[in-house]
Amino acid sequence: MIRRIIGGTLIALVALVVIAILVWRGDILRSGLDPEVPFQTYDPPPATDYADVSAWALRDAGNEGGAAIFFIHSTTYDGGDHWNAPIDQPESERWLWRSVLPNHAALFSRSGLVSAPRYRQASLYTRLTIREDAREARVFAYQDILAAFDAWLARNPEGPIIVAGVEQGGELAARLLRERVAPDTALHGRLVAAYLMDATVPADEYGTGAALPACRDRAETGCVFAWVQVREMDDETLRRLDRRAMGWTDQGTLELLGDRPYLCVNPVLGVRTDRRAEQREHLGGANATDLEWGVRPAFLNRQVSAQCQDGVLRYSRPASDVFGPTGSWADRRKAPSYNLFYADLEADVERRLQAWDQSAAGRSARQSNSASST
Repeated sequence: MIRRIIGGTLIALVALVVIAILVWRGDILRSGLDPEVPFQTYDPPPATDYADVSAWALRDAGNEGGAAIFFIHSTTYDGGDHWNAPIDQPESERWLWRSVLPNHAALFSRSGLVSAPRYRQASLYTRLTIREDAREARVFAYQDILAAFDAWLARNPEGPIIVAGVEQGGELAARLLRERVAPDTALHGRLVAAYLMDATVPADEYGTGAALPACRDRAETGCVFAWVQVREMDDETLRRLDRRAMGWTDQGTLELLGDRPYLCVNPVLGVRTDRRAEQREHLGGANATDLEWGVRPAFLNRQVSAQCQDGVLRYSRPASDVFGPTGSWADRRKAPSYNLFYADLEADVERRLQAWDQSAAGRSARQSNSASST
């Protein structure tokens, strides 16, 4: 009898432990990524020199004769040892080359030369909490992006430019546009478009009359193309997004967006609209993970419908299983290891670059005529 009682008790305890792990697994794994040192006393990794080619994951990679593209990669470092990743952190570098660059940077390569700086990115942990330490780590990453952008501009003093970023990269690009591009008339005039992919940015900063408005026409230039995506019926992800979404203040800090709606430009339609993009309009997604740079992926079209609803792009379940979460718990909380809108975005970039070229040719012709008449 005693053995049965002890055995039953042990079974019950094991069951409780299993249930606890299942219920609190996310909290347990997340706490393992906490550096457990206040950011104020944290000694960050050393900075890099963006005049050095080793400071760039990509530098002028792609096709000559198009735009110069400044691409800011998404979060690739999980956390644990640092608030901000060292430039050469091995696991981060592997994820960058395996997933982020082939899925999110390569689509720009047909339209110009892509440059992607390595930077002291904020860890994944900083995106899973709203602690002040985490915010400061995300703010810290911007100094590297600004330094890289200025070095990149020095190498590209004229011609069309594109600014693009994914997830954390989109957040940092939003501040770069706000503080560096929008106030500079000449620089703004060179902007084909800015692509803030899977990034939460407040819609009220990109309205009509803004220095950098949201894209309202498929051939518009000098505009901002941004969205954050959540699958239809996945309301838990949407709730987590709303609890943690932040935007930049005039002081260069991050604050919760609260009830401010996010900017949503539908990547299938190429404009800011509430119209639903039907599945038949979807040009194609791609799972380019593990492809080498320069290898164009195969597209799967008509995979999803997509609609901006209350500032969030809600998309239908993809028809193919290749567009599903894979990898570890941490990997599934990073930018997707595929691109549902690869072909749509590639076509959008080419269309806006062509419009910019035509507009530039018109400006040049008008200037020549004006000079001749004088």
